[in-house]
Amino acid sequence: MARHVFLTGPPGVGKTTLIQKASEALKSSGVPVDGFYTEEVRQGGRRIGFDVVTLSGMRGPLSRIGSTPPPGKRECRVGQYVVDLTSFEQLALPVLRTADSNSPGQRVCVIDEVGKMELFSQPFIQAVRQTLSTPGTVILGTIPVPKGKPLALVEEIRTRNDVKVLSVTKDNRNHLLPEIVACVQSGRK
Repeated sequence: MARHVFLTGPPGVGKTTLIQKASEALKSSGVPVDGFYTEEVRQGGRRIGFDVVTLSGMRGPLSRIGSTPPPGKRECRVGQYVVDLTSFEQLALPVLRTADSNSPGQRVCVIDEVGKMELFSQPFIQAVRQTLSTPGTVILGTIPVPKGKPLALVEEIRTRNDVKVLSVTKDNRNHLLPEIVACVQSGRK
């Protein structure tokens, strides 16, 4: 039976919005939820990058258009965006490690997203694998639609038999929330 729930769909279809709504619904029913999501950063009406935002409210840059990496760091680029690995790891890794801690009870860990930018981080890849196999932790996450060269960890997640992948479309996005919450709740049992 599926324990983890991952949403997939094209960019801009509403995956992050559904993750945020599901997190709120779970929290309000008393479920411990932690993790992070990514959010567009706009300036003058155009997207200039993405921030990583933890559910506890901490925020930092994930990527920016054409910025240069800090001295001595390799450049990790996805299209026009340069990924700030240090900032991402400082925010994302602690919330994943919290999810792995052996405190009693079931918890939900939000990972939005396991995508190209995030996968430049080897410690993130290890932390996701660890969290997937941590008893008592349910992941509510997002993965990109397959496009071009397959991303190893994304395909690994997609084919696990303890993962349910839900496709988000413009047609179903307004009706998926109850199903997402129900899947996460049943994964906690």
